[in-house]
Amino acid sequence: MTSIRDVWVRGAERLAAAGIDSARLDARVLLAHTMSLSVGESISGREPSRDELARYDELLERRIAREPVAYIIGEREFWSLPFAVGPGVLVPRPETEALLEAAARLFPDHNQPLEVLDLGTGSGAILIAFLTDYPQASGTGIDCSAEALSWARRNAERLGIINRSTWNRGGWEAAEGRSFDLIFCNPPYVALGEAEGLAREIAAYEPREALFAGPDGLDAYRALAPVAAAGLKPGGRVILEIGAGQEAAVRELLLRQRLEIVMVLPDLAGIPRAVVAGRA
Repeated sequence: MTSIRDVWVRGAERLAAAGIDSARLDARVLLAHTMSLSVGESISGREPSRDELARYDELLERRIAREPVAYIIGEREFWSLPFAVGPGVLVPRPETEALLEAAARLFPDHNQPLEVLDLGTGSGAILIAFLTDYPQASGTGIDCSAEALSWARRNAERLGIINRSTWNRGGWEAAEGRSFDLIFCNPPYVALGEAEGLAREIAAYEPREALFAGPDGLDAYRALAPVAAAGLKPGGRVILEIGAGQEAAVRELLLRQRLEIVMVLPDLAGIPRAVVAGRA
């Protein structure tokens, strides 16, 4: 009989031979998913069935084609919460957790009845994670993509905050006429000329509209800055994710709208990632 460990090792070898850097981890995660086990159980316990071996082989082939693991298993952890993801929505990334860390510093009282906006919400990860931590808060998520919003609503349902959230389709201006205590946004910020340098997992599978923002990667910030300035309550804050090397340019765009920079937080790699601004 074939042991789970042997299956995992052979799967990792296949992925490594195809140039997958995270071959051992990916093989383990895919095997655990195939057998409905936790990742910690994937190299112990019962032996895989013939059907499970066939299914595992299919998943390995998808990964060899560079499909993101999150799309293959239909889930990605973010802020210690499981978010459903798939084609049509950006996969939540660890660096984006810097926005939630910034919010926790700004609003230490987790029982505040805050009104929150998440522009370009995608899977809803940022807004849902925040509302999970702030049980008296309510939020609105806006995205131009119907596919992304379907994922966001699904996540809001499964993570128990649907009654405190609204999900609307529209562009950056879709929340005009309302004001908020806190505005989140992780906009597209990749310059078009950088497309060839992206990993195939990103370039070939994730939605382009969630990635690219003009020749210099700043088009979204140009549109966002006046929206944020108009949509903040007195004392309100906007938290934007930025790409590497974009801090100075984003600061300038916000200052032009008479917003003051409150703080800039780095991600775990030390790259400035979350820019916080408010009314001067």
